[in-house]
Amino acid sequence: MQYSTPLPFAIFLMGPTASGKSQIALDIADNFPVEIISVDSAQVYRHLDIGTAKPEPATLIRVPHHLINLIDPDQHYSAAQFRSDALNIMHEITLRNKIPLLVGGTMLYYRALQDGLSILPSADKNLRLMLENMAKELGWPAMHQKLEELDQETAARIKPTDSQRIQRALEVCYLTQQPMSEILKIPRQTNFPYRKISIALIPSNRSQLHLRIAERFEAMLSHGLIDEVQSIRKRFSLSLESPSMRCVGYRQTCLYLDNKINSTELHDMGVAATRQLAKRQLTWLRSMKTDEVKEFDCLTSDLTAQVQHFLHAAIEKCTF
Repeated sequence: MQYSTPLPFAIFLMGPTASGKSQIALDIADNFPVEIISVDSAQVYRHLDIGTAKPEPATLIRVPHHLINLIDPDQHYSAAQFRSDALNIMHEITLRNKIPLLVGGTMLYYRALQDGLSILPSADKNLRLMLENMAKELGWPAMHQKLEELDQETAARIKPTDSQRIQRALEVCYLTQQPMSEILKIPRQTNFPYRKISIALIPSNRSQLHLRIAERFEAMLSHGLIDEVQSIRKRFSLSLESPSMRCVGYRQTCLYLDNKINSTELHDMGVAATRQLAKRQLTWLRSMKTDEVKEFDCLTSDLTAQVQHFLHAAIEKCTF
């Protein structure tokens, strides 16, 4: 495909969990010369298959997918790494005269890709271990109070129980000797050399999305989520604070395997956590410029036809 515009196309397919992004992406791949790039902070982990709704092996063979199965569950992957990896792969895809189709619900990754990242220090393993040990002794609410003393603005945006974000904010404060909120105000240098077509799948009825979420989590349990987590924990040294085990569904399953909750609580907590994730994703989507994002009702029966009609028109308009 030849482009008259100086910039190649890139398609963003966004939406909350259970909105049907994966199937729509495959439908798009049947009609457009695309390769799929996963924008999912959980699918980067090897062995986390059922709980992340990772595509089946046959699907990965039929349609090229990228940024899936990158690291082991005991490793870390950052938004900065995603931006670098995604830009490299997007360049390779365009050299093959195809269109990068970015699909997923990790909205921070989309923002990092488009807008760049503030200059924050890399993770410090020793400092993180120190903070984790402090938290074991004092509790995360107390660590949140320490953050409030150092960076009141950031602390106001973080819940006292959000261990991951508290730890990162404290880490930045200690490493840079300044509040993370001040660093984030520094203008970012960005370069996103693509003509973006953004699609958002938004439910017209939130309760219907909640039903989908419940059905999806129940299917994960029936397909062996508990056995999957048990197997992963046998192979790798992990805790509830490991990034991979913080993923929705995995954290709750760990609690079940540690006999801290029963099977009913596992179900209810897993569904509730997934609903909270969807709520956060929708909040991100609402904050984006509406004139740059084409919204579709993910619950409509002719969603595939609507999306494909829009893409044909958008690409034709920009090409000729």
